[in-house]
Amino acid sequence: MTGIQQTTATATNAATADAPNATAKDVVLDYMRILQTGDMEALRAFFLPDATWTLTGDLPLSRTWTGPGQIFDEFIPAMFTRFVPETVELEFEGVIAEGERVFAEWNTRAQTRSGHRYDQHCLAVFTIHDGRIASVREYLDTLHAHRAVFS
Repeated sequence: MTGIQQTTATATNAATADAPNATAKDVVLDYMRILQTGDMEALRAFFLPDATWTLTGDLPLSRTWTGPGQIFDEFIPAMFTRFVPETVELEFEGVIAEGERVFAEWNTRAQTRSGHRYDQHCLAVFTIHDGRIASVREYLDTLHAHRAVFS
């Protein structure tokens, strides 16, 4: 994926949550597919109203973000404004699922606005309830992120 961009497309039928027999793994795989399109409105539809996204570690953005508003209006823009948009690439390694928990692995690559190269391997634990994302705990190399993105 190159250049994550926010679009104004609607989320109609975008989320697997609309499918009555979707597994937790299906939800996360569909989320990853939509993530590659950059359709932020469709991505919002994947999250429960009280969903949380926790960025672990001691980065300036490390904390728990609650609700699609904080996740998509504060956290994601705060992170992605640090990258040159047309250089952002996501490469998904895969998922492992058991019950309502899904482990997703991916690589994020980008040029930062400060001139550094960001090449990050990420792992996140998604918890799915009622076909939608209830929580995400994201783990990454915080030292690399601090040096490349926040210095």
